[in-house]
Amino acid sequence: MKRRNTATKEAVLSVLNSSDKAMSQGAIEKKIGVNINRATIYRVLNRYCEDGVLHRIVADNGKQYFALCEECDKHRKPLHHFHFRCEKCETIECLPEPVHFSLSNAYVVEKVNCVLTGICKDCSKF
Repeated sequence: MKRRNTATKEAVLSVLNSSDKAMSQGAIEKKIGVNINRATIYRVLNRYCEDGVLHRIVADNGKQYFALCEECDKHRKPLHHFHFRCEKCETIECLPEPVHFSLSNAYVVEKVNCVLTGICKDCSKF
C-alpha cells in the first residue's frame, strides 16, 4: 500500500539519513527542531518499520531505537545482527557480525533482538 508523503515523514527520514547510528524517538524529535506531536513521530516510525524502511531495536534499558534498514544492506549486515549500546553517549549502532545460535528443531525463530552494552569505540578513546 502506497502511503501519503508528509512533512513529518520527510523530516524523520532526513534525520535518520543524516545519522550513522540508531536513534530514539526523543533524539529524532530534538534533531527535527520543530514542535511535532510525539505520537505523530511514533506513528511515522512504526509505519516505516512496517514498510521495511527502518528496523526497531529495543535496548536492554527498554528504550526503542530506530535505524535505516538500507544502512544494514549497505554494510552487508545480516538480517539478524547484534547492536551495541554505549552507556556513556547513549547511542546504539548496528554491528556487522552475524548472530549465531542453535535451538532444538521444536523452535522456529522469526526475529532476533540482541543488544550488547558497554562503552563504544569513540567514547573509550577518552
